[in-house]
Amino acid sequence: MTNTNLIQLDGTSLTFDQVQAVAYGQPNAPRIEIGAEAGQRVTRAANAVQTLLERGVIAYGITTGFGAFKDRIIPPDQVELLQRNILVSHAVGVGDPFDIPTTRAIMLIRANTLSRGHSGIRLSTLQLLVDMLNAGIHPIIPKKGSLGASGDLAPLAHMALPIIGEGVVEYQGEKLSGAEAFKRAGLKPITLAAKEGLALTNGTSVMTALGVLETLRAERYSQTADIAGCLSLEALNGTDLAFDERIHNLRPFPRQKECASNLRSLLKDSEFTREHSSLNVQDAYTLRCMPQVHGAVRDAIAYARWVFEIELNAVTDNPLIFIDDATGKIDVLSGGNFHGEPLAIAMDYLAFSVSELGNISERRTMRLTDECSNTHTLPAFLTQNGGLNSGFMILQYTAAALATENKVLSHPASVDTIPTSANVEDHVSMGVTAGLKLRSILDNVERILAIELMSAAQGVDFRKQSVGAEAQLGKGTQPVYDLLRQHIPFIEADITMYGYIENSRQMIADGSVVESVNRALAL
Repeated sequence: MTNTNLIQLDGTSLTFDQVQAVAYGQPNAPRIEIGAEAGQRVTRAANAVQTLLERGVIAYGITTGFGAFKDRIIPPDQVELLQRNILVSHAVGVGDPFDIPTTRAIMLIRANTLSRGHSGIRLSTLQLLVDMLNAGIHPIIPKKGSLGASGDLAPLAHMALPIIGEGVVEYQGEKLSGAEAFKRAGLKPITLAAKEGLALTNGTSVMTALGVLETLRAERYSQTADIAGCLSLEALNGTDLAFDERIHNLRPFPRQKECASNLRSLLKDSEFTREHSSLNVQDAYTLRCMPQVHGAVRDAIAYARWVFEIELNAVTDNPLIFIDDATGKIDVLSGGNFHGEPLAIAMDYLAFSVSELGNISERRTMRLTDECSNTHTLPAFLTQNGGLNSGFMILQYTAAALATENKVLSHPASVDTIPTSANVEDHVSMGVTAGLKLRSILDNVERILAIELMSAAQGVDFRKQSVGAEAQLGKGTQPVYDLLRQHIPFIEADITMYGYIENSRQMIADGSVVESVNRALAL
């Protein structure tokens, strides 16, 4: 039986679910351990580094400087100082710090990649990083400063500073020096050995943490968009005929078919949908084309998951240490696994794709509030006494503002580059920038969908006047409507509504909306 309260790192099997549990699970997050075989590999590589030092072998980052200083040879008596210097010189991030869940994900992912045993870090040093995570010592890591090329150097330097007794952390709700937090937690800072400063800072762990956490959000919001779209369709007296399986079998994109199937399940047994009518044979695109639009977004999400599932268990620092099992020969190979291009492209693709969930959702909200667009199925701006009351008029404004902001944010970061380190590092991915933009876009989509859910529930209440107060919504939409009405009332006259938007947003963010549907569809 799997112990869900314990995660053993081996560098090869870390999962999305485990990252999520560690990131968000406090105070009951799983405990992290380094697997026995992983520990042996780590120790073997660390011993190899010492062998290279004893032999006087010149190896990048071990006996040389970094970046443009790659040709500067470092005397043996300054190797430890070199590793300290990489942390203190690279910890130059700026801006607001990452939230604690993201910081925890960064630490976990960094520890996992080091567990592969190709980085040359000592087991005791790696264990100290794990101990920090288990103790809830969270380095303050500024969001900005990574180019996503030679890894996430600046943010990872901030992550590693407490290991040498430097930096600032969050511990038990307080902001403390790294040294003080270690003292309170019963840990002791160390002096880094050869290669360790480079191993801690040179890699894609920040990009990967953003990619994993935002892909998980995108998956949840994709499901939420299906739910909101179906509730809007019912409020607008729409038809589910466009979701017929026969249509989608003739254009067999897998996730278009998957989406259409989900929409059919959500609307099953609904008494609010329209049967075929020769006078009204089809709906507007925002309703009729949900499988095509939402399905295409699902493709981008699936691609992102594929990329980040690989990266979670990749070795991304430089140089890498390889030991021949038969001969014991040690090779130190310089490469470019730290370059974040695969991640940056995946996050850019995901960013402009989930923006489309916001775009189509905002247009459905427009249709719910515009009586001409919905052919007078619903009153103008979803209020009975229009003129005196503005109703939901300005909610749609807010959704439109957020959707427009997303269009600006959707410009890809990965097509930009700027040379650094005296033109040695002459192409960069801007992967963290891509991840931060993706996060902002998803924040906006979350609120756009919250507004649509509120508007659709209001529309359903008006539809009940013609369909009947006891009429049932779809098998998947009824529980969401019921959930919304537990926290958001029918709006009879103008009142302050921003608090209700927040209630709706929170139910999306914490997964309540999706969970209510999953429970209902499982029955």
